[in-house]
Amino acid sequence: MIRILNEKEIKSIVSLDLSVIAAIETGFSELDRGNALVPPIMMIPVPEKKGEVDIKSAYIKGYDQLAIKVASGFFENSRLGLPSQSGLMLVVSAETGFLQGVLLDNGYLTQVRTGAAGAVAAKFLAPQTADSVGVIGSGMQARFQMAALMLVRPFSTIRMFSLDPDDARDRYVRDMQRQLNVRVINAPSIEAVVKESAIVVTTTPARQGFIKAAWLHPGLHITAMGSDTEEKQELEADVLARADLVACDLKTQSMRLGELRSALAQNRMTADSPVAELGAIINGRTPGRSDGRQITVCDLTGVGVQDTMIAINTLKIATERNIGLTVS
Repeated sequence: MIRILNEKEIKSIVSLDLSVIAAIETGFSELDRGNALVPPIMMIPVPEKKGEVDIKSAYIKGYDQLAIKVASGFFENSRLGLPSQSGLMLVVSAETGFLQGVLLDNGYLTQVRTGAAGAVAAKFLAPQTADSVGVIGSGMQARFQMAALMLVRPFSTIRMFSLDPDDARDRYVRDMQRQLNVRVINAPSIEAVVKESAIVVTTTPARQGFIKAAWLHPGLHITAMGSDTEEKQELEADVLARADLVACDLKTQSMRLGELRSALAQNRMTADSPVAELGAIINGRTPGRSDGRQITVCDLTGVGVQDTMIAINTLKIATERNIGLTVS
């Protein structure tokens, strides 16, 4: 039996909450324990449209299902009045290989699991108190990251900087003020966001680092989640070199696709530089933040364990509630 869910049905049973964050944390923990098999990401570029299609997956030992995700990011879609991201997830039996679920989420579950990963990073790396936080970008992930962060590090002010049109920035301010009941400031510069925030999250498809090491200050935590291909970069390499603690979701992947790649290419880090994976921090094998004045950075490239965890949990809930269309 194959269960098929559309975006509306998925949104009715899955939201960004502490249970989702816990599931993503479990995925990272299992990855660190050696219980997850994560194949390399398959990325299909569409440069004429500033687009890409990514295929991610993971098998986690002890689970009787796995997920395969097909996700797209087309960053000129705003000109067409469309979201930049879309996609779907397939849930496959890890016992027979047969298809069991089709989750037509249009990228929603990716947005949720990516926001949850940001919350996990903040839980173990961000300062305990953070009245003012910052975000670079005003798209969907800028929203999910702030909503997730609020669950683990409550704050009262968001400082946002974006290159999006004025109406998009104004809409972000209004929406986040209403959703989170906080003050949202349309900051004049990225520098102002960094210098006046305890936690900063970057959510852009930038091709050149825009956060400078000179802006870092004691106690700052940065989560960079935009760089997930060889061409992208949000942090200047010196940011990672100056940080007291650098972490990532999966070191081999970050060195190929993330901010670590840029730092390695510019000789600001080496393959032997200390980098902590989130799973090792979660499992207590590597320390997270240990000092309120530490500068910490987490490089998130998106790992297949996140997709498998959120997909199988979504299908489980749908099956229990008999939601969706079933076909033999």
